[in-house]
Formats: sequence, structure tokens, C-alpha cells
Amino acid sequence: MAKRILVIDDDEDILSILDILFADEGYEVILQNTGTNADQVRLIGPDLILLDIRIAGFSKTGDQICAEIKRELELTTIPVLLVSAELDVHDRANACGANGYLNKPFDINKLLEKVKEFIT
Repeated sequence: MAKRILVIDDDEDILSILDILFADEGYEVILQNTGTNADQVRLIGPDLILLDIRIAGFSKTGDQICAEIKRELELTTIPVLLVSAELDVHDRANACGANGYLNKPFDINKLLEKVKEFIT
């Protein structure tokens, strides 16, 4: 069974690129261009979440969503990686309990390496 990656980003171009990239690597990809909540994550059951910090048109930031996910006992084991152009992404990732982060623009190979650190 393919590992499932949930990608949440308001940039449709990034979603399209990551969809192709991860599908080519054999992952099942779920794309969302709006935010999410713990209940939706529970239903999707991802093995990894890639989450942008700024999500246009959504009331919460990615780090707030991450913190919500990490507060839910049955979801704490799901790795969350923040992917953002924010200058303080490292600090925000630490504060919300994310398992890691990548700065935008990101290198495709580094992204794949980071994903493979958390799901194989």
C-alpha cells in the first residue's frame, strides 16, 4: 500500500508540481489548497503532512494547524513538515511541534530526501 502524503498549500503551481513529483515516487498524494483541521486529518489518515504557513483565505496559519494536529493524541505520530518562505519558519516549526521544515523556494531533491526521512 502506497504511503499517503497530505499537501496543504494555497499555491496551485506548487500543488501541481508536488502532485507529479510524489506520484512519480509512488506516493498517494492528497492535495488541499485551503487549510484543514484535526478531524479532516483523521479522516484522510496521511503518513506525512506538508504544510505551508500562509494559506490565503483560511482563518488559521499552517503553524496553528500543526499545533492543533500535534495536540490530538492519535495524530501526534504523523510527521508534519512546514514548507514556507517565511523568514522565521525554523522558529515557527519548533513552536508548533512540527517534525521539520523546508524553506521556499526548495530544492526538489532535498524535499524528497526530507520526506524519505519520515516515511519509507
